[in-house]
Amino acid sequence: MLATPVTLTPHRMPNASARPKHSRRTRRRRREDPARNELVSSSLESAQQCLFNQDYGTAFVHYLLVLNLAPVFKDFARESFRFTLFKWAEELDSVGRIQDLFSCYEQALELFPADEVILNSMGEHLFRMGFRDEAAGHFHKALKLRPDYPEARENFYRVANWLVERWHFLMLNDRGRNQKYQQAIQKAVQSGCNTVLDIGTGTGILGMCAKKAGAAEVYACELSKTMYELACEVVTANGMEGSIKILHMKSLEMEVPKDIPHRVSLVVTETVDAGLFGEGIIESLVHAWHHLLLPPQRGENEFSEQSATGRVIPAGATVFGMAVECVEIRRHHRLCVSEVGGLSMAATGELRSPVSCSSEPDDSMEPYTTERLSRLPGGYKPLTEAFKALNIDFNNLQELEGLSSREVQQICLPIIQEGELDALAVWFQLHLDEESSLSTGPQEDTCWEQAIYPVHTAKQTLLPHSWISFEASAGFVLQPGDKLIIEISCRDAYLRLCSVAVLREGHEIRLDRHPDAQSSGNASKNPNPEAELCNALACLQTGQNQTKDFCMLECSEMALLNNLDYHQSFCSALGKLVSRLKVKCQKQEQRPDLTDPASSTNCTDPLYVLDVSEGFSLLSLIAASQGNVKAYSSVEKDKQQEVLKRIARSNNISEQHLEFWLNHMEDEQGMLKRPSQEKLWSAIILDCVETCGLIRQKLMEKASLARCLLEEGGHIFPERIVVHGMLVESDILLLESAVQGQEPTLGFNIAPFINQFTVPVHVFLDFSTLECRHLSEPVELFVLDLMDANTNYTNREVKVQATSAGRITAVPFWYHIYLDQEISVSTLSQNSHWKQAAAVLQQPLEVRVGDWVHLAVRLHKSTISISAHVDSSPVQMMQ
Repeated sequence: MLATPVTLTPHRMPNASARPKHSRRTRRRRREDPARNELVSSSLESAQQCLFNQDYGTAFVHYLLVLNLAPVFKDFARESFRFTLFKWAEELDSVGRIQDLFSCYEQALELFPADEVILNSMGEHLFRMGFRDEAAGHFHKALKLRPDYPEARENFYRVANWLVERWHFLMLNDRGRNQKYQQAIQKAVQSGCNTVLDIGTGTGILGMCAKKAGAAEVYACELSKTMYELACEVVTANGMEGSIKILHMKSLEMEVPKDIPHRVSLVVTETVDAGLFGEGIIESLVHAWHHLLLPPQRGENEFSEQSATGRVIPAGATVFGMAVECVEIRRHHRLCVSEVGGLSMAATGELRSPVSCSSEPDDSMEPYTTERLSRLPGGYKPLTEAFKALNIDFNNLQELEGLSSREVQQICLPIIQEGELDALAVWFQLHLDEESSLSTGPQEDTCWEQAIYPVHTAKQTLLPHSWISFEASAGFVLQPGDKLIIEISCRDAYLRLCSVAVLREGHEIRLDRHPDAQSSGNASKNPNPEAELCNALACLQTGQNQTKDFCMLECSEMALLNNLDYHQSFCSALGKLVSRLKVKCQKQEQRPDLTDPASSTNCTDPLYVLDVSEGFSLLSLIAASQGNVKAYSSVEKDKQQEVLKRIARSNNISEQHLEFWLNHMEDEQGMLKRPSQEKLWSAIILDCVETCGLIRQKLMEKASLARCLLEEGGHIFPERIVVHGMLVESDILLLESAVQGQEPTLGFNIAPFINQFTVPVHVFLDFSTLECRHLSEPVELFVLDLMDANTNYTNREVKVQATSAGRITAVPFWYHIYLDQEISVSTLSQNSHWKQAAAVLQQPLEVRVGDWVHLAVRLHKSTISISAHVDSSPVQMMQ
């Protein structure tokens, strides 16, 4: 509601008649300035008029003038000012004026520095644009001002998942790992390395180990603003504020004596990822040896004071790998099916995930992803023995500098059992010093994941002489007796492993070439120059065609495409709806006397279906295949639209029956509206659940709008979502959610600070492989009805009986998604592209067999929260 215009007069000024504060001298009353008051009055009236006319930019300027000249009107104008700011920010965002947007927020916060709503809103913009550190700071300030502010709390939890990933907690809870680092640092310091630099300090634990070991000087650097501030708090809390200097910068920007007074004798770091080099440790150490470290000891027999030479912890690493078969990896990285929802996939072209490795760097691709092999649903099968891929000495500058120019190394691996080649799995042993090391191997009890290099075979490859072929959907089956050739390189300081060929019965079968080049390349062992030229031209032409038909899908989109049950369920539900609406139309035509002329329809007119799924979706095509349906897809990327068009043509779906809805939109926010002025939708498909296992944000608001856009008898898919859950005891969820006391962190007081980033709901879980004990049967927790708003609620109490004794640490939950009354899909099914989530309790609850547990389930803006307590008296379960 807009405030009414106000004319300023002295007697109406707030606090004008307030009693003066007691003081020795009475302050002289400030003289009124009629011209100033008139300017404030007219500007306030103009601001309100502009707001009424939706001229938010001009209204914002007027409000700034009023509130700077007359701060006494802050309380009066606060709500209108916020509304104006948010609307003007939306306009600036839509036209890409990002600098102006943030400038407006900065001006607003100068006026209202303690306004939690403005702080939270600015944080949302920062987070959406990738400034996660800054966003976290704004959400945190908003929460300090108002701890019960749900929007800021949920936003903080969301950004906390980005800033402090769950492995931070696992790593800090890994007492064995922390002790090994502490012992290696202690040995180095006691042997004379008394000046230390901790690169990428995180919580500051390694720097504190050095100080505790007796280092005279300790420096640390941290790029993340959030982690830098946290490290400063931790160091202060442990009484080392004056003895450890922490710098908020990259080590690559550090200079002597600008940032540290002199070179140090020891660098400690753990800036390594699952692929060892992915966090830039090579570049950091090369720079450190050139600019920050004392020179290394030159030879084993050369005697020199430790304090006069430099060294690094960890001292080096050995990388291992093996070839594996794994259905879970396969379905996330390549198309595994030939038909989806009744549609042939023959014309898709080459679809693959953005994770693909070649010897030559490609900025559009990630060379590897990460997985914890021991937790993958369905497990994995080793196809080779583990092999040593690479050794690196971090104390050898020449070796570090020569890494990226090393020649590509080829390794020939015997196949030990039959299986489909899906990926190369890679891990490493980190040598802290000559005696101590850490392993990230799949069989280790470790906080580390393994690096996964998916294998993308060509669409079709011909095996010489045997004329055996394989399709991408089938993959390449290795057999005992085969030998797999892989190439290892570090061209851009990333470790790259590529499966390039298989040796079978004396023949080399290339895995990294197109079939035309493959077959022509094997036609003759001694081709003449003319034949070589023809082959080269053929390869060039083939490569152009491959580029034309190549399309990249996110790993989650690829898994969705491979989810046959999901698409078949939609195909059946859409078919039922289309049949029902056609029958209804035919009945109306047969009884024109019963039909309202204003709502009469021609049965030859198409039914309109809108699919607003996130990312790549085939559902619009499945709808169009039902006949006499005009389907609108929300797929936005040009290459993905081309894929849908190719599939449509190959399945005889007319181009007139498929439209790309966002091509007609100026603003994606206005996606939900009528197909045309005189038409309504027969069906609207909403994307309800994120891949991570959470309800999509603003789902219920979208459903409310969608209901208004449906024709009579129209349908929202899905119509209903039922949330199911179970009581479990899981130590691993506790270890991933918070640091468990001071013992794991070597007695240092770290837990209270890092645990600020604890989130109550864990995402991206595989419940089928989660290490846990089930303490109850599954129970229905909540129902969201997208077709009937009157049945919805925000709070529900559920009582569930413990079937086993133990400690309840979490409530994992998943969804049954009902497309209609009879057809549903589960996010817990084996072939689901969705993961699960779990609400982790703040304090574990002890239960005995037969105890009743009260679960208070709450839904706020699509965010589910669960709290629990044990009932001391036996009661009946409430449904």
